[in-house]
Amino acid sequence: MRFLCLYKPGKPERPPTQQEMAGTGKLIEEAMKAGWLISTEGCLPTAAGARVRLSDGKCTITDGPFPETKEVIGGFAIIQAKSKQEAIEYTKYFLQVAGGGETEIRQLHEMPAASAAKT
Repeated sequence: MRFLCLYKPGKPERPPTQQEMAGTGKLIEEAMKAGWLISTEGCLPTAAGARVRLSDGKCTITDGPFPETKEVIGGFAIIQAKSKQEAIEYTKYFLQVAGGGETEIRQLHEMPAASAAKT
């Protein structure tokens, strides 16, 4: 099973420390070699971003920075795990290395092999 992990740092808009960067780099290397980390990226500060919303046929664009700092996504990872519980264990390990925060874990929909072969 694949899971999308959306990371929200404990102190948004603060760049990671050198120690956090080194620890995270080592974790990424180990996780890639072990095969449970498929992909990961960090996000630039919200000041460089925008939010696009479509509601009732009207599109609204809001440039960053965004005031709701507790909802700021700092990065993401796509991981491979045998169960949601295993994904939680990997995520707990990541949060310890990253220095805290919160991660939302969402299982990704897997296309059946037979359907994938037809496309």
